[in-house]
Amino acid sequence: MTPPLGRRLLAEAVGSALLAAVVVGSGIAAQRLSDDAGLQLLENAAATAVGLYAIILMVGPVSGAHLNPAVTLADALFGGLAWRDAAAYVPAQVLGCVAGAVLANGMFSLDAVSIAETHRASGGHLLAEVVATAGLVTLVLSLARSGRAASAPAAVGAYIGAAYWFTSSTSFANPAISVGRMLSDTFAGIAPASVPAFVAMQLVGVAVAVALVRALYPGIPRTAARDVVVPHPEHP
Repeated sequence: MTPPLGRRLLAEAVGSALLAAVVVGSGIAAQRLSDDAGLQLLENAAATAVGLYAIILMVGPVSGAHLNPAVTLADALFGGLAWRDAAAYVPAQVLGCVAGAVLANGMFSLDAVSIAETHRASGGHLLAEVVATAGLVTLVLSLARSGRAASAPAAVGAYIGAAYWFTSSTSFANPAISVGRMLSDTFAGIAPASVPAFVAMQLVGVAVAVALVRALYPGIPRTAARDVVVPHPEHP
C-alpha cells in the first residue's frame, strides 16, 4: 500500500523546494519590507511556520513529508524506512532545497545563484543547531510512535516557528535547507564555510533525538515510513 518510490521522491523534492522557497523568499520579502531586524525575523518565522504546515499537508500522504535528511535518517534508524529508500530521499531533498532557493531568488529579480556571505558557525550557533534538530526529530518521531501523526503538520510548524526565536541559529535543523540557503546572499543565507559545521551539529542532534525517543517510547513497534509525519489516507 506504500506509494511507489518515484512518487515519494517527487513529493520530497517538490515539498523541499517549496520549503526552501518559503524560507528564502519570506526572508527576502522581510528584508525589503522592514528595517527592524526583529520584525524581519518575525515575518520570516511566521511565514515559515504556516508554510511548513501547508506543505506537510500537501505531500505528507505520499512520502511522509520528511523534507529533511535528519528526519529521514532517524526514521531509517528506527526501521520505519528502508535504507535504500532513505539513500534516495536525501538527494531529492537536497536538490529540492537548491531549486527552491534559486526559485526564491528569481521571484525577487535577484541573480539565480548568489553565494551567501553570512557566517553563522559560532559556538552558540552550533549548540543551537544540536538543540533545534534534536527537538524537531524528537517531536516528529514521538508523534508517530504514539499514534498522533495527524497532529504533525501543526506541531512541526509551531515548533519551527518558535525555534526561530529560542535558538541563536534561527533553527535551520535541516542539512538540505542548510545547503540550499548557501545559494542566496540574503536575510536567510548562510556562508558555505559555515555549512559543514552546521550539518555536523544537526547529525549530533539526530543522535540525541534517537536516544530520547528510545527512552521515552521504549518497546513501541516501528512505524511505517509514510506515517512518520502524516498517515497515509488508507491507514488513518
